[in-house]
Amino acid sequence: MKTSQIAAKIVTRLFFILLLIALVPFLQGDTSKLQQLYLAPKHVWTLAFPIILILGFIALLIICSIQKFKKTDLNWLLVINTVVLLVYAITLYIRIYQLIK
Repeated sequence: MKTSQIAAKIVTRLFFILLLIALVPFLQGDTSKLQQLYLAPKHVWTLAFPIILILGFIALLIICSIQKFKKTDLNWLLVINTVVLLVYAITLYIRIYQLIK
């Protein structure tokens, strides 16, 4: 049980740290490039998976925080969800960075 608590806390903190690091170039840089950037998916259904992933992350984080990371199964679900969300966020960041470069 201790391993799942440590893993869940490390992964969620890593996610928030990487999210802050990814926001730095967009906040301090030239915003004229960002104003000309439009991300329009070809199909609206392609946004369903990221929305479910983000909502699942928020729900699992709240549930695990309320229960103080005592439930092993929920901790591992949070770890898996966060890792998939990290991979998705990294690919999205790379794509946006290529568009504004």
